[in-house]
Amino acid sequence: MNLVYEKLKACYDDIRRKTDFVPEIALVLGSGLGDFADNIEVEGVINYSDIDGFPVSTAPGHVGQFIYGTIEGKKIICMKGRVHYYEGYPISDVVLPARLMHMMGAKILFLTNAAGGINPDFRPGDFMMLTDHISMFAPNPLVGINIPELGVRFPDMTNVYDPELCEKIQEAAEDSGIDLKEGTYVQTTGPSYETPTEIRMLKTLGADAVGMSTVVEAIAGHHCGMRVCGVSCISNIAAGLSDQKLSEQEVIDAGNAAAPMFKKLVINAIKRF
Repeated sequence: MNLVYEKLKACYDDIRRKTDFVPEIALVLGSGLGDFADNIEVEGVINYSDIDGFPVSTAPGHVGQFIYGTIEGKKIICMKGRVHYYEGYPISDVVLPARLMHMMGAKILFLTNAAGGINPDFRPGDFMMLTDHISMFAPNPLVGINIPELGVRFPDMTNVYDPELCEKIQEAAEDSGIDLKEGTYVQTTGPSYETPTEIRMLKTLGADAVGMSTVVEAIAGHHCGMRVCGVSCISNIAAGLSDQKLSEQEVIDAGNAAAPMFKKLVINAIKRF
């Protein structure tokens, strides 16, 4: 058996010993949404550390728990803390949680993150719906022997971000009084922030926002047949586009400030899925 799939299957078997919950929607919480789970009618909580072989979040503000239950009658499993490539995990471990939630039954993968704004029209506190991504700067999670149980060898990436779900997010933003931006997200490996020259390069390539997550999860989710959507909270202006130096605390503070509206947007979107 493929070692990546063997590990995934072992995590699935372990989580099934803990719960028989079958989610409809998988939600990955980025910075600033850590307490979003307070909005869930919780049926159960599983610590990542309690799943045999499962990667554990080490990033600040990422607790490391699966929380599952219902929101607006929809069965949801929520990642309270994600795993990043910069934490030192192989890319197969970074996308293992998304694949695991798919195996549990989730048909929709809703990704959120904090991102640096490259588009000059973006300001900290804005929200950007992902309409496309650039994946060239992080390892592709599909490299290696294909796992046919998950998907095809060469998946099409024309519409990674499901147009119908994107329309629902736009409707949710309008109802919530949120000026929702749209754009292309690019994932870099981190943990260092990008240089001003790198940001100029990414802008030339067509990126509107940059971060250290999400794209590899979107690729893995799309590969295994999930309908994918995503929203970024613009937490800062990217390097070289303002006089301010970038810091982890700035991202956390901006995420916390935007959290109430971010939560409102996500809940109103989930209602419509």
